Amino acid sequence: MLNFKHLHYFLAIAKSGGINRAAERLHLTPQTLSGQLAQFEERLGVPLFRRGGRRMELTETGKLALSYAEEIFQVSTELEELLRGGTDERVIPFRVGIADVVPKSIAHQLLAPVLALADPIRLICREDRLERLLADMAIHRLDMVLADRPMPPGMDVKGYSHPLGECGVTFFATPDIATRLGADFPRCLDGAPLLIPGEDSALRAPLLRWLERQGLHPRVVGEFDDPALMKAFGQSGAGVFPAPTATAPEVEAHYGVAILGQTDDLRERFFAISAERRLTHPAVVAVSEIARTGVFKGDRGSRQAGGLPERL
Repeated sequence: MLNFKHLHYFLAIAKSGGINRAAERLHLTPQTLSGQLAQFEERLGVPLFRRGGRRMELTETGKLALSYAEEIFQVSTELEELLRGGTDERVIPFRVGIADVVPKSIAHQLLAPVLALADPIRLICREDRLERLLADMAIHRLDMVLADRPMPPGMDVKGYSHPLGECGVTFFATPDIATRLGADFPRCLDGAPLLIPGEDSALRAPLLRWLERQGLHPRVVGEFDDPALMKAFGQSGAGVFPAPTATAPEVEAHYGVAILGQTDDLRERFFAISAERRLTHPAVVAVSEIARTGVFKGDRGSRQAGGLPERL
């Protein structure tokens, strides 16, 4: 049986960065806390920290243990709040993984409405690479994953990809760059400085193929895994950048950039990946509905939202 007192001490040390600081927080002596940690590691049979003078760094096993410890105590807090508040005021946790290539504006548009549901929802968002999020979904640490592609084939994870919708791609630049390049889109991209998504983005390969088919040879000056960082560089005048057409008004207003042009030959697709074939979690159902009636409404790809899931 796991000793939860030891687990609490381990979490405090990991969060504080060392035994002395953790001891101050817990009102214990460093010697007592060090002894408790040693007992915990001895019981587990593996080291959780690497000692280097006063510095303590988590081992790979320690990092894994930390993620589980955080989850355990989070659930404990939710249980305590539930029991104190009574079953009539039960808050439903909704744990969402957001692939780091998904634009934050899209994630916000899809997820914000769940907070207005009749049943009280606690929205818990985690951003990471898709593969790691799917691994967490497989062990029920996430209810849903938002991604820009279906679940990759070959993964040893049971899951279903529910299409939320799709839209075209719009190209943006600062007003100065837009004026200099002119209005002849997409020819104006030829020779222009261009910012492109990183290798994890589903848009990257189609974008490069589209440029090649158009006979365009822009100067790729930056590659970004984080769409928000790419937009920030675009805002500073580093180059032209693409974004989903569904976010065009927000991108224009927030970053102060101008639209160079838009194409439907490139499509940004978005999926809700879940462990269930039929959507039953009220928040997941709400995300699917807002995608169909709001975020991608009127786009020719939106008719897919809420359709049959893609089993992989």
